This record gives sequence, structure tokens and C-alpha cells, in this order.
Amino acid sequence: MPSELKVPQVGESITEVQIGDWLKKPGEKVERDQPVVAIESDKATVEIPAPISGFVTRMLKKKGDTAQVGEVIGYVDENGAGAAPAAASAAALPPPPPTASTAAAAAVPPPSAGAESPRAHVTRIMPAAQRALDEAGLNAKEVEPTGPGGRMLKEDVLREAERKKEKEKPVGAPSHPSTKPISTPADAARTDEFVKMSPMRKRIAENLVRANSTMALLTTFNEIDMSAVMELRNRYKEAFQKKYGAKLGFMSFFVKAAVEALRAIPQVNAEIRGDEIVYHSYNDIGIAVGGGKGLVVPILRNAERMSFATIETTIADFGARAQANRITLDELTGGTFTISNGGVYGSLLSTPIVNPPQSGILGLHAIQERPVAKDGQVVIRPMMYVALTYDHRIVDGREAVTFLKTIKECVEDPARLLLEV
Repeated sequence: MPSELKVPQVGESITEVQIGDWLKKPGEKVERDQPVVAIESDKATVEIPAPISGFVTRMLKKKGDTAQVGEVIGYVDENGAGAAPAAASAAALPPPPPTASTAAAAAVPPPSAGAESPRAHVTRIMPAAQRALDEAGLNAKEVEPTGPGGRMLKEDVLREAERKKEKEKPVGAPSHPSTKPISTPADAARTDEFVKMSPMRKRIAENLVRANSTMALLTTFNEIDMSAVMELRNRYKEAFQKKYGAKLGFMSFFVKAAVEALRAIPQVNAEIRGDEIVYHSYNDIGIAVGGGKGLVVPILRNAERMSFATIETTIADFGARAQANRITLDELTGGTFTISNGGVYGSLLSTPIVNPPQSGILGLHAIQERPVAKDGQVVIRPMMYVALTYDHRIVDGREAVTFLKTIKECVEDPARLLLEV
């Protein structure tokens, strides 16, 4: 008896998903708990495993279709009944009976290889006709000449171009006479592709619009001298990677600095619920990473308890699984603050948008060597612009500036992160 492939519950408020890639084809063998199809919700991509070992017999939904939670989208049969490949099924069907049109077409003998069409009798292409051929992207063999002695005229080319244009026009499209019915090769390359929005992209769009329309967003900036962190990183990166199996990056320093800043300015680690402000005693920091389906923000739970090594190994794991669309829904849910690093893509300065219902987001940017004043001297230092976008309804300007200044002080003097001073 075939077993059903049902859309599982993928979140409390999620009732509809989009069908992704089918990982198995009809008739293909599959083992129990082996992924058969991927489904996409507005937060994550989830794979539906086979309930039994057997063969995929039916696929009721194709990629891009929507399905409701609990809906059956396919079947797996233990003995593979009805799992014959589509090609074999098509081959077993008898040929359709001949119609009058097909019979008439069959009665017309095909032209012999040596037969010549009127287009073969071109004796001369007039200069104006050649220019029209070049402009329309036509071959001389496609145009029937009507001039004396088999000459090809400009009018012949324009007539063929118009005929070809009308032939390529979609059914039902209005026909308008044109004084210049010539289609250039450049025009032919101007196409539009319609791609349905994924649930995740739709949710991202909704959140961004909601943040701009319901929050009083403001951004403050500062710049950080990265010399001390870079020196510390270069000194210990090999030993760090050898011991923990992960690279010592800059993100762990900023996560640690954010924890200190959130402790100092708890408003940035709070949110508004109705007419109340909810202050969080924990730091669940979202780290924006690029995934196969777009940007995702998995959460570092209780970042205040994490070591440098735990932060780096967890972020590395997030990045690898995001590329393979294997981030789970639980890892994307919640979060009290977010860090987004546009610098990895070369961004020099930006104003990140807060992820509701959070009240702040820290934007990191590219490191560039710039001349700065140091002890009365102009020196070259690796500098990074940082930005804090915050909800002005709950965070005042003084708190926002102090928060970003704390980030700057911790990163420029990383010993503070170890001593917690």
C-alpha cells in the first residue's frame, strides 16, 4: 500500500508552503528517512523524508506549486506499483488516429533535395535591399525577390520582415501597421523573465516594509581602528584554527563587543509589545549570512555565554548549512539583536534596516586603509565604518551613540573583552 508524502507543520503561523526541488524522480528507489522533496516556507527550506523504503510512485505537485500544511503531495510505494517511468508509459500508448489534416499533409510529397524555391533565383541584391537585410537580421535566402530579372528589392525585405514579425507575435496581440517593421538583433535580445517570489523572499519584503512603516528608524555612525584586532588575529589565528578547527575571524570580536554594549544599553536589547517595553536578560544575536535562497539570519542563543571558539565554529556551521539550505526553522526564530556584515561584499557604508520586533541592528563594513590623526600625527590605519540603526521609539539618541561608542572601544582595545571592563 502506498504511503503518503504530506507537508509537515513547519511553524506556528505557517499554513502554506512552496514546493522546491524534487530530490527523487518517479520510479526511483528511496530509503526510509531519505529526503524526497524540499519545501520552502517563508523562513526556511525543509526536506520531507520518505516514510518507508520503496519507490516514488506519484508526484502530485511540481516545483513552484503551493501546498497547504497537511496536504498530500506524493506517494512512496514499497513494491513500486505504478512507478513506471513516464517515457515507458508514453511508448505504450497507441498512436493517435490520423485526422483529415494529417492525412492531407501525408499525401503531399516532400520537396526533393534538388528542388529550388523562388528565393533561389536571386540574380542581384540591390544596395538598399542589402542594407535592409543587415538591419533586419535576415538571410537573403529567406526573402522572395520580385524585381525584374530576379532582383531583390528593399520592399521585398520589408515585406518579409513584417511577415516574420507578425508570425512571432503572441496570439491575440493587436496588429498595428508600422512604417518601419524592421526588428534588429538587439531588439530580439530584450526579453523579460517572470519568476515567482519564494515564500522567504516575500516574508523578507514584508518585514522590511513593516519595519519602515511601523518603526521610527534612525541610524548613527562611527568608525573603528581595526589595528589591534588585526594584530591579535594574525598572532593567534594559526594556533586557534589548529585547536578549534575554525578560522579566527572578526565577527567573534564584534559579537563579544555587542554583548558588552547590550549590557550597558539594555534598551537596544528590548522590544515594544503593545504599550509595554520588554527587556531581555539574554542576548540572542542574529548573524546575517548569505544562503542558497538568499540572506538568512540564524541566531546565536545566549551569546553572552559563548567563547570566541564557540562563536566562530557556530557561525562557520551556519554559513555552510545556509549554502546548502539546511538551516532549521528553530535556528531562525527569535533573536533580540542582529549583526549584518556588508563588508564581506565590499560595502563601505550603509544603513541597515531593523528586523522587527527587535530594536537595533549593527552594520559592519569593509576595512580600508585611511589617513587618520593619531597623537598629533597623520598615520595610515585600517578603518571600518560601523552603523547602528535603531527604533527611536524606545532608544534615544544618547543611548544609541553610547552603544556604538562601546562597540568601538571594545574592538579597538580587545583586552577589554577578556577582562570584561
